[in-house]
Amino acid sequence: MTTTAVAAPRLAFHDGDFVRADSVALPLSTQALHYGTGVFEGIRAYAQEGTAGLSVFRLREHLERLQRSADALRIRLPLTTDRMADVVLDLLRRNGSDGDTYIRPLAYKLALEPGTPFGVRLSGVSAQFTLTTVRMGSYVPSEGLRCKVSTFRRVPTVSIPSAAKITGTYANNALAVEEAHADGCDDALMLGLDGNLTEASTSNVFVVGRDGGIATPPVTADILPGITRATAIELLEREFGLPVAQRPVGRAELVDSQEVFTTGTGVEVCPVTSIDHRPVGTGRAGALTLRLRDVYTEVVRGRRPAYATWLTPVPPR
Repeated sequence: MTTTAVAAPRLAFHDGDFVRADSVALPLSTQALHYGTGVFEGIRAYAQEGTAGLSVFRLREHLERLQRSADALRIRLPLTTDRMADVVLDLLRRNGSDGDTYIRPLAYKLALEPGTPFGVRLSGVSAQFTLTTVRMGSYVPSEGLRCKVSTFRRVPTVSIPSAAKITGTYANNALAVEEAHADGCDDALMLGLDGNLTEASTSNVFVVGRDGGIATPPVTADILPGITRATAIELLEREFGLPVAQRPVGRAELVDSQEVFTTGTGVEVCPVTSIDHRPVGTGRAGALTLRLRDVYTEVVRGRRPAYATWLTPVPPR
């Protein structure tokens, strides 16, 4: 994958205040560094068509999921969802963000509270909240991804809640990505303990069968219930009249599919052109995937008024 991140942000929101981003420092004893006890979100703000402004895509949905993730780790967020939304918009405004921007809220365990004994735990540990932004353009090659089915299985919900974006869980994803890169691929597809498809390293997966039917693993398949996944399901149904079956997807379906694509805040809608060095369909981006990507782009750029409620404008400076 390729990432085009430029223009380091001037300010971050940390410990309840707007501060210089390069002034933020954490103690070596930070609990989340030791035990992976943090939660986060990835959110995008897009430059809007015909205006000089930005809008944040599905901001509330992301912040509500951050709250649920924090609840899973007993992290008390210092701000309400409404207040966090205001802070996100204010930080973008203060940083003078005028191009596509990635937003990263991060809440994490900080230090043992007085009287709490040493050890791995969630209770009796203070928390910290930090919000940063970075200018970000395209994240993946537009022609599509070459994927490998990983030998690493997705961490099941019975071990760590899959519906929460927990920092420590992503060691599993990093191992899978390194394995994929070592095999000359761009990304990893991860199976569950039952051998069925779960998701890619940072995105959900859809398959289009030879009969045209579309399927994606259900939320019970140890996946992160992606906000872009939900967006894709709604767009396919509303714009193309194509229902999406949320059901188990076996490994064999990946090979037999005429199209496979991934969805996520970072990857947006991205075709998969090969799996384990075998072409998917024609080995080029599929027609339905490209149509969906075009509609998605129009939605996030504000060219589709019917979806305006998914966009939160950033107030001008």
